[in-house]
Amino acid sequence: MNLFKRDKDPLTMEERLDIIIKSSKQVGPGVFYSTIIVITSFLPVFLLTGMEGKLFHPLAWTKTYILLVDAFLAITLTPVLISFLLKGRLQPEDKNPITKGLEKIYTPILKWCLEWRKTVIGINLVALAVGVVMLLRLGSEFMPPLDEGSLLFMPVTLPDVSNSEAKRLLQLQDKLIKSVPEVSHVLGKAGRANTATDNSPISMIETIILLKPKSEWREGLTKNDIINELNSKLQIPGVTNGWTQPIINRINMLSTGVRTDVGLKVYGQNLDTINSFTQRIKKEMEDIDGIKDLYVEPITGGKYIDIVIKREEIGRYGLSVDDVNAVVESALGGMKLTTTIEGRQRFSVNARYGQDFRNNIQALKRLQVQTMNFGPIPLEAVADVKISEGPPMISSENAMLRGTVLFNVRERDLGSTVTEAQRKLNQMITKLPKGYFLEWSGQWENQIRANKTLKLIMPVVLVIIFMVLYFTYHSFKESIITMITVPFALIGGVFMVYFYEVNLSVAVAVGFIALFGMAIETAMLMTIYLNEAMNKMVTDHGNSRATINPSLLRKYVIEGAAKRLRPKLMTVSVSMFGLFPILWSTGVGSDVMRPITIPLIGGTISSVIYVLFVTPIVFEMMKEFELKRKGKIDLVDVKE
Repeated sequence: MNLFKRDKDPLTMEERLDIIIKSSKQVGPGVFYSTIIVITSFLPVFLLTGMEGKLFHPLAWTKTYILLVDAFLAITLTPVLISFLLKGRLQPEDKNPITKGLEKIYTPILKWCLEWRKTVIGINLVALAVGVVMLLRLGSEFMPPLDEGSLLFMPVTLPDVSNSEAKRLLQLQDKLIKSVPEVSHVLGKAGRANTATDNSPISMIETIILLKPKSEWREGLTKNDIINELNSKLQIPGVTNGWTQPIINRINMLSTGVRTDVGLKVYGQNLDTINSFTQRIKKEMEDIDGIKDLYVEPITGGKYIDIVIKREEIGRYGLSVDDVNAVVESALGGMKLTTTIEGRQRFSVNARYGQDFRNNIQALKRLQVQTMNFGPIPLEAVADVKISEGPPMISSENAMLRGTVLFNVRERDLGSTVTEAQRKLNQMITKLPKGYFLEWSGQWENQIRANKTLKLIMPVVLVIIFMVLYFTYHSFKESIITMITVPFALIGGVFMVYFYEVNLSVAVAVGFIALFGMAIETAMLMTIYLNEAMNKMVTDHGNSRATINPSLLRKYVIEGAAKRLRPKLMTVSVSMFGLFPILWSTGVGSDVMRPITIPLIGGTISSVIYVLFVTPIVFEMMKEFELKRKGKIDLVDVKE
């Protein structure tokens, strides 16, 4: 409706308000129901848990609150502002040069599509089939890797490595890492920090590597290239390399208990059996493409000093077991002598033998044990002192012993890598002994959990959205027309994700979820205007087969599609202009945001093409079918 008269006389206030009220009633229900649909489409994001939930819940809440406020203002404030600001002589919509230019381009194309509607539908179906094939060929991962700007090098050596050897390895590795031009700073640590929350053994080294800005890197070099170069320089016998990033490493260790991308946990009752299984699994997985830094947490190989008291000998010397144990405790572990108090602080004072008297087996054997009748005697006279092997660290979970095979995934997607590994292991291990079982952990565990949540809630969301559409149109057929926009909207998203070589992840799924609501919103707008044209046609020509023919029906379909072209394109353009800056963004955080944006942009383009050119075709075919079968068309009025 236009706020002007044919005789160019200004409208009265009553006429102006009447037009504003009618126009608001026309778009109000569409705004309300489309807002409900977009909010409903974000239900899967709200139900995500774990790391993915913490990451995407703020996005979902922000979008929900913005939509609610936006819908409230569109229904309440906008009509009031129109009554104040749109005054004077106003030009009709067809006088707007932009609208006029767009209609001149769009109308001939739409007429051609309606003329060759079977061909157009066929092309769309072919594009849909190609999109499905592309979707099946896409890789998968839990989350797109966030470039933190630094690396964490976590090599593991033999469990019985000495302090001096670990120190030498640490210094050597730091020197080799610093020789790479892209490395800015290196800081390494061996063993555990002075905290009970870090149970790292002395055999595990953690080195944080800070990289220079990308502008200072050698030309054509990527982060993976730097990791490969560093890895080739650090091939030291007896050391297994591991590469990750500081933040994601801590998150993985806290959430899943493994320090790499993926971990395969072997549960059982016997450490030797678990060790045998983990070694077999490692051997099978060595040749799988994409698996890097493959490592088995050592279950055996730790060195222990066993001091076994000779009970027959201590009897000859008049000693007891406690006498010998007291010597061992004071010499090796240290004996508490007293406690000093300094203000509110208390410090225990311990005494033990010097390092030279306890740093090797022979020195331990010569430790003096005081007797009443025979004077001091060596410890080896009353005890066997020897080194034995045992577990360096016993890992347990769910009240069961656990061994773990750890590996990272690089230069390949996580999903296909783990799937191939599972297929290979299923052929190798046909049946585990009773009480033993395998469990995949790490990023794969998170991916399975997120996929399960999305698969569970998406059908419920589809049903809710369909019910909202049905209450909007009060027509099953109109709801179907709007819903079938979704798969065709996904075509562009899949094409763009495929050509950008982005793996399917939770971030990409969130992008498709946002696209889902946007596509239905655009289709609802087109359907409302097409039904408005049908109501106008019935008002002008009646509603019967005698007065309505296919050519007249096509004329009003074209009018309904073309005459409201500007609001449809404006709805899409606002979203597109807001997304393009994210697509071109760089720096920390862009790695996660870009996978959300890519399917949104591609899907928005394909949904606009479908809504503008295919929805009128489907709508016209449906109305022709109604006219042929019933002798009239069904009218849908969503204004009230």
